[in-house]
Amino acid sequence: MSVTLRTQLLVFLISLSSRMGISRYIEDNEASDGLYSLLSLAQKRESEDFIFRRPLRCLDMLATDGYFTFVASRPQLACAAFIIAEPSEVISLELTDVSIDCGAGDFIKMFDGWVLKGEKFPSSRDHPLPLHQRYTDYCSSTAPGATSCSSQNVAMIFFRIHSPDSGFTLAVRKLHNPFPCNIMSQSPEGSFTMVMPHRRRNCSFSIIYPVEIRLTELSLGQAKSNELSPQRQLWSGCSGSGDYVELLGGNGVDTSKMFPVADLCFSLSGLAQMKIGCDNSVVRLVSSGNYINRVSFQYRLLEQNELPKTRENNLDNFCSVE
Repeated sequence: MSVTLRTQLLVFLISLSSRMGISRYIEDNEASDGLYSLLSLAQKRESEDFIFRRPLRCLDMLATDGYFTFVASRPQLACAAFIIAEPSEVISLELTDVSIDCGAGDFIKMFDGWVLKGEKFPSSRDHPLPLHQRYTDYCSSTAPGATSCSSQNVAMIFFRIHSPDSGFTLAVRKLHNPFPCNIMSQSPEGSFTMVMPHRRRNCSFSIIYPVEIRLTELSLGQAKSNELSPQRQLWSGCSGSGDYVELLGGNGVDTSKMFPVADLCFSLSGLAQMKIGCDNSVVRLVSSGNYINRVSFQYRLLEQNELPKTRENNLDNFCSVE
């Protein structure tokens, strides 16, 4: 993950976190130092034996394997670290050297996914686990440490520590995922292929930018046509087919709360494209489990002159499409 992309994601997370209150305990100079420190990090392995280590901040973003240690210098009551990997990876987290007082209200919780502005990615309807199983609470664990493995390429931890000099170390390790599902893109441009082999599961590819999406290939269980039609013409038919792809747009990360832009329930071998002028653009593959479904697409960031002009604080106006 390049320094530029890490910076874009960190600025995005700081912006969102400030709205939901996480960053109100972070002093301005600490947040600024964190950003410039991130820019200066050369987070690349120099050898197979190299182990990356650095301090963990109260509001942080991690994109590499390593050990990250947090030590409170004062009460830190609302902290979070967002972890992101490559699309074809999942994330293993382990807590060690923990010195917190659970009885005094301290806690450390790991979450399978991201929570932003009160919304969860992946959404409850797309994640294979019920919501309560996606949390790993250190204070509720009977083991001396706590571990968690994500189902997709993003995970996070929340923590609250009252006493100075208390803290913990977080070990982050990325593992290969042969069938990536529910991906948060690190980049505003690129290409990807989602495959769902005979499994009843929904998969979303989330791009936290306004983008143009080009579908280059779509293979579903039932082929009927080769044209892209607007959402308003196909929604009722596709949602009942059991196997389809939909394009979503919105200002949050929960796909169940996003605006449906278009959907397709037929195989496609040509090129279909659509511009989605939203903070978050999503390609979502819905599979019945009866077939091997596959969708390939490309995406690019919209230019400034391509973005829709908002007349009101209205999702329909903001997420206009072409």
